[in-house]
Amino acid sequence: MPPRTKYDIISEIAKRRGFFWPSFEIYGGMSGYVTYGDLGTKLKRNIEALWKEHFVRKQGFLELDDPIVNPERVFEASGHLQSFKEYSSECSQCGRSFRADHLVEDKTGMENVEAMGGDAVKRLLLEHKVRCPVCGGELKEPTLFLTMFKTEIGATGGEVGYARPETAQAMFLNYRWGFQHAREKLPFALAQCSKVMRNEISPRRGMVRLREFTIMELELFFDPQEPGCPWFDEVRDTPIKLHTEKMETEDVKEPLETTVGEAVERGLILTEWQGYFMGVSQRFITALGMPPEKQRFRAHLPDERAHYSAQTYDHEVFFETWGWIEVSGCAYRTDYDLRSHMEASGVDMTVLREDGSRYLPHVVEPSYGLDRLFLSVLEATYERRKRRNVFHLPRELAPYQVAVFPLVTKDGLPEKAREVYDLLLDEGLWVVYDEAGSIGRRYARVDEIGVPLAVAVDYDTRDGDVLTIRDRDSWEQVSLSLGDLAGRLGEYYRGEREFRELGSPVVRG
Repeated sequence: MPPRTKYDIISEIAKRRGFFWPSFEIYGGMSGYVTYGDLGTKLKRNIEALWKEHFVRKQGFLELDDPIVNPERVFEASGHLQSFKEYSSECSQCGRSFRADHLVEDKTGMENVEAMGGDAVKRLLLEHKVRCPVCGGELKEPTLFLTMFKTEIGATGGEVGYARPETAQAMFLNYRWGFQHAREKLPFALAQCSKVMRNEISPRRGMVRLREFTIMELELFFDPQEPGCPWFDEVRDTPIKLHTEKMETEDVKEPLETTVGEAVERGLILTEWQGYFMGVSQRFITALGMPPEKQRFRAHLPDERAHYSAQTYDHEVFFETWGWIEVSGCAYRTDYDLRSHMEASGVDMTVLREDGSRYLPHVVEPSYGLDRLFLSVLEATYERRKRRNVFHLPRELAPYQVAVFPLVTKDGLPEKAREVYDLLLDEGLWVVYDEAGSIGRRYARVDEIGVPLAVAVDYDTRDGDVLTIRDRDSWEQVSLSLGDLAGRLGEYYRGEREFRELGSPVVRG
C-alpha cells in the first residue's frame, strides 16, 4: 500500500471536519465533482472576498453575474467550438478514455506535455509504450475531444447550448454595458466570480481537476495606444520568479529571479497591465499563506496558449504531493474576443478617440481557479504539531474567527460562556461554541479547523469578568477583561493588533 500523501491527510481531515468531500457518495460518487461543507463554504467565500479586495474594490472595477448556459453561436464566435479540445485516448480493451498528455506525464514524469502539441503527444505514447492505467490494455490513437458540456435550450426543437468553460465571454458580450457604466472611459474592467463546467476526459488529482468549479476572472479593457497602468508603480519592485517562453523552449530548470518592473522593461512581460496583475497576484497568493519561494510564473509556449492569447503566464504554486500546479493564468488577449463577437453579431464595439479615430480595446485577463486556491490554502497552512493537526489559516480567511469554551460544564460556567458567545455574535464575528470533552480536546478540535483564537470562560470570568484567550499558532494565552473583549478582537481582525497585544500574558506553571 503506497504511503499517505499530504493530500491524503488533508482530504481525510477535510471530510471529517466538513471542509469538502466527494459528491454523490450515496450513489458511489463520480469523479470530477466535490461538495463543500460548512467550513469549506465559508473558506471559499473568504478567499473570494480577499480576491476582490486585491483585484476589484480598490481599483473601482465593475462586477457582473451572467448565465452559465450560452447559445451555440456565442462559442462559435469566440472560437471555443473549434479550439477548446484535448487529445483523448481510449482503451481498446476496457473502453475507458484518458487525456493523452496526462498518460505520458504519469508514465515519464515529464511536465507540460500538452504544450508540445498533438503530434508530439502521439509520438510519446508510442515511444514509451503507454498502456491503459486501469486494465493494461492497448490504447487507440488519440483523437481531439470537445471538453464542453452540450445541452438544448427549449423543450422541443430548441437551440443548442453549451455550459460555459470560463466566465470571460460574459464580459465581452456585455462589454458595451460596462463601457456605458464606466462613463465611456477606458481603462475599465469587468469581474465575475461564478461556476463554470468542463467535460474533463479523466479528472484526476482530487480537486485539482474538476468538471464543475468556480472561476474568479477579470477582463481589463484598455486603449492599445495608451497601454500604461496607473497603478504600475505599486508593484514595480515586487520580486517574482519567471520561466519565460525561451527558458521553457531551452528546458531551463531554475527560474529567473527578477522584479515586475524589470520584466516589463525587458519585454519578458508584454504590457504594464499584465505586469500589474502579476505583481498583485504575487501579493494575493502570499496573503493566502503560500510563501514566495513556492510560487513562480511560467509562460505558455505557442502550442499551449489558448487561441485568443498573445502571451499567457500561469501563476503556479508548489504542492508537496504533485509539484508545480497552476492556480491562475494572466493572458494578453489583444482585441481577439471583441473583434470576433463584433464580426459575428454585426454590433459595433469600437471606441472613438479624441482625434476622431476608432479602435477596439485590447484586453488583459487575470483568471483564478477558486477550488485550486482553496486547496493551496489548506496545503500551505497545514502542520502536524505534537500529534495535533493545525491549519494556520490567515485571520482573513478562517471560517470561524473565535471559539468560546466554558472551562467545565458546571457552576454556571456554560451560562456565562453563552453570554460571551452571544456578545461576540452581536459584534458580527463568526463564533463557534464547544463544551464537549476536556478543554484540551476542544482546543485540538478548533486548531484542526483553523480557528485563530479561543476564549476560555472560567471562574475568574464568572466572578470578575476576566477572560483567557489562546492563540492557535503559538498556543500562548493572554487575559483581559470582558468589557475589552469585543473591541480588541475587532482591532485584531482589522490587523491593528497582534495576539500579544490583546491582553496580559498568562504564565502556566
